[in-house]
Amino acid sequence: MLLLVNGVELFLLGRTLMKIGEEAMPTEGIGEHSTSVRTVLIVVSDLRGHPDTTVGEIAARTGLPQSAVSAAIARLRSVGAVIAETDPADRRRTIIREAPEVSERVTQVRDTPIDAALGVALGTDDPRRVAETVALLEELAATLIPGIMHRT
Repeated sequence: MLLLVNGVELFLLGRTLMKIGEEAMPTEGIGEHSTSVRTVLIVVSDLRGHPDTTVGEIAARTGLPQSAVSAAIARLRSVGAVIAETDPADRRRTIIREAPEVSERVTQVRDTPIDAALGVALGTDDPRRVAETVALLEELAATLIPGIMHRT
């Protein structure tokens, strides 16, 4: 079967992968939050690409409302994933950056396997099929996101 992926199909694949990723995220013990996992991950992704930034700058780059970015930053601060400091050059600004040490929550999220969520999405409980798909996803991630397989 020849499958030609076009821009629309690639976009839809990305959305499907996002949903699988969200399902794979551990939620035990995090309580209720006003922000979604997706919003938090968008903020984290932007923060990685733009260290030492502000809530307003993140909102402008991501298109998220500033209130959603603020809530995501508060959620990330509560688990020790980011720090916020007053900008010494302009005391009215707060600079956001990733925490220098990986928090327990970040470690938990990074260490949680995707197998169960992927199996549900694939409609199978065959561990070989899930493992093959994980291997393909790891290869794709290593190709498209430099350094992803070497993150701590």
